[in-house]
Amino acid sequence: MLSFKLSPEEDSLRSLAREFANRELLPVAAEYDRSGDVPWPVIKKAWEIGFLNMGVPEEYGGGGQGILSGCLVSEELAAACAGISATLALTDLACTPIILAGTAEQKERWLRPVCREMKMVAFCVTEPEAGSDVAALTTTARRDGDSYILNGSKQFITNASIADYFIVFATTDKKKGHKGLSAFVVERTAPGLAVGKKEDKMGQRASDTASVSLSDVVVAAANRLGAEGDGFRLIMQTFNRSRPGVAAAAVGLGRAAMEHALQYAKTRVQFGVPIILHQSISFMLADMQKDLDAARLLAWRAAWLADAGEKNSREAAMAKAFAADVAMRVTTEAVQIFGGYGYSREYPVEKLMRDAKVTQIYEGTAQIQRLLIAKTL
Repeated sequence: MLSFKLSPEEDSLRSLAREFANRELLPVAAEYDRSGDVPWPVIKKAWEIGFLNMGVPEEYGGGGQGILSGCLVSEELAAACAGISATLALTDLACTPIILAGTAEQKERWLRPVCREMKMVAFCVTEPEAGSDVAALTTTARRDGDSYILNGSKQFITNASIADYFIVFATTDKKKGHKGLSAFVVERTAPGLAVGKKEDKMGQRASDTASVSLSDVVVAAANRLGAEGDGFRLIMQTFNRSRPGVAAAAVGLGRAAMEHALQYAKTRVQFGVPIILHQSISFMLADMQKDLDAARLLAWRAAWLADAGEKNSREAAMAKAFAADVAMRVTTEAVQIFGGYGYSREYPVEKLMRDAKVTQIYEGTAQIQRLLIAKTL
C-alpha cells in the first residue's frame, strides 16, 4: 500500500539536514556566491556530520544511505545554498561508478580514504565538443601492456580544482561509439594531468568548476572500473541514481524562492492591501506550491525505485526535467513578485534565480531528459 509519510529515521535525517543548512550554509551563502571560493569550512563540517559521503557503503566508512535519504538532504542543503550543496553532492556522485563496478580491492583503495581523510572526487564526462552526445567523446585510452595511456580534455568538471581522484571516461575503441567507452580512476598526482582555470559562472558559484586535460597520462589497468566498454552503462547507471538528488536540490532552491516570495507578498502593500490579496500574485504563489509538491513527489518516486533495485531511468529523467523547469519558473516568478527589489543583490531571490538555471543543463539538459523519456514511450 502506498504511503507518503517518512519513517521516523528519515524525518530525523531531514530535520538534521535543515538544521545544519540553516546554521552552516545559509549565513555564508551570499559570501561564497560573491567570492566563488571553495567553502572548505562548510565541507569539513559536512564531512564530520556525515553529509559528504552518504551513499558510500558503511563497510568503507560511508553513510550507507539510500537514494531517497540523499534526496531529503539535498533538498534541505540546496534550499540554503545550491552551490555548496553541489560541491558536497558531487563527491558522492563520482564515487558511484566505484560502488557499482569496483572490485573489493578498488573499493578499499579509493572509497575508504574518501571517507576517512575527506578526499574529494570529480566525475569527468563532458568535453569541449561533447556534452549531451556521449558517443562523441574524443578522450582516448590506449592499452599499453599493463597500463593505459590517456589523452584528451574534459570541460565543466565540478570539483576539478579540489579533487584527489578523477573518474575519467575515455574511448578504448572509437569504432564502437558509445559501446567503446571505459572508465578509469586517475589520481591527481598522475603526471600529465592538469586542471585549467576555474570557470567564472553565473550561478552556483560556490561550486568549483574547471577544465581537465590529460596528456599521455599513464594509468594502470588495475585502475579501470569494470570491463572495457562498460563506460557508457556506468554513466547511465550513475545518472539514474544521481538525477533524483538533482531534482530534489532543484525543489529545495525553488522552495526557498517561494518562501521568500510568500513572506514578501504578505508585507508588501500596494493599492492599500498586501499584494498577496491580489489574485494575480496569489495565483502565482499557488502555482509555485503545486508544482514544487509535484516535483518533490517525482523525485521521491525515482529515488524509491532505485532503492528498491527497480529500473528508474524514465522516472529519473522525468523528475530531473520537471523539477529543473519548476525551479527556473518559480525563481523567476519570485523575482517578479519582489519587483525591482528582486533584481537587486540585496535580496536572496536574485541568487536563487541564477542558481536555478544550471539545473536545466548539468547531468543531462532538459532536452536530453525529454529525449530519454520519449525513447521509453
